[in-house]
Amino acid sequence: MEWVFWGSIAVILYSYFIYPLLLMAASALVQLWRDNSYIWRGENQRSVPYTADDSLPAVTVVIAAYNEQSCIAQRVENILSQDYPADKLTLLVGSDGSKDRTADILADIKDPRLKAHLFTENRGKVSVLNELLSLVETEITVLTDANTAFKPDTIRRLVRHFSDPKVGAVCGELQLVDAETGNNRDGVYWRYERLLKFHESRINALLGANGANYAIRQALYEPLPANTIVDDYKIAMNIARHGYVLKYDPEAIATEESAPTIKDEMGRRIRIGLGNYQACFSMPWLFSPKNGTRLFSYISHKVMRWFVPHMMLVAAVSNVFLLDKPTYVLMFVLQVLFYLLAFYGYQKHKAGKLLSMPLALVVFFVSMNYALAVGFKRYFSTNIQGNWQRTER
Repeated sequence: MEWVFWGSIAVILYSYFIYPLLLMAASALVQLWRDNSYIWRGENQRSVPYTADDSLPAVTVVIAAYNEQSCIAQRVENILSQDYPADKLTLLVGSDGSKDRTADILADIKDPRLKAHLFTENRGKVSVLNELLSLVETEITVLTDANTAFKPDTIRRLVRHFSDPKVGAVCGELQLVDAETGNNRDGVYWRYERLLKFHESRINALLGANGANYAIRQALYEPLPANTIVDDYKIAMNIARHGYVLKYDPEAIATEESAPTIKDEMGRRIRIGLGNYQACFSMPWLFSPKNGTRLFSYISHKVMRWFVPHMMLVAAVSNVFLLDKPTYVLMFVLQVLFYLLAFYGYQKHKAGKLLSMPLALVVFFVSMNYALAVGFKRYFSTNIQGNWQRTER
């Protein structure tokens, strides 16, 4: 039973602490090789320059929207005011049977670059994306959300990477901001994930994209099943499957309001958790050794992380059978205190009180893994649909 206990602890520690160290070491070696090649042979330019306007490819921005009357007008304006040649920019927006004024607002916008498709039937995000993407006629497609805002140069920064024919998709940066103050609310965990993306991109092991801010070569898009939950992840990984490079550009910045409460965020994370298990069991090709460094990152960053809730449960249960030894009594007490601390922090958050950074991390870690556990249960107990579930903002 001891090996079960310590094995479960090892999985948790590896995914969150040991893997990042191994990843950064691998990334450093790759960068060292590139630096030496650049100096010694003049290979691999160190930066990706802007492309002159007359050399930029035509781009279509695609947004699937549902009940977004509070932000859709600003979002359209945000896209159409991008620092990108106006004659090379098209915006496709699909209102998926919205019950509010989303369709009316879109119909009132007269800019010829906006192509609004006002569907009367609510079919789900992926069905809308499949239809909109079938209408795209440009080489590059940028996918984003209605509640996101791009910096003026975001599209230009995303597109510049496609001058390399090996690049199939580019994931930009998403910064979470407070709804009231507009201040950046990126927590430690969010910055931690950005760090992993940066180094995974460097060793050609990036896993998916952020649905609020990414671009793809249109010719590489593969229609998805209508009940797909994590469409951004599957779109990007389908492109990687054919040998194309996925890039991460932290300079291509988008902002989005963070969920106001942990409860609001919980619903979103449960759905993402459900989508993660859906993707895991529907994409077995990712376990092929042919994926090289991406397989290393996939198992370490994704698969092990998805099963951390299970390991937390195994650690707690196996610990009970080892209470005849003082060491394991201490370990059990520490686990109980950890979960009590998370509960205390959650209650404090519900009361509207600010949490210290260590306490916030504990609450976030436990709530995130609880959401994954619920998502896992729903994957096996429900009929998965692709219906919309908005997070209130």
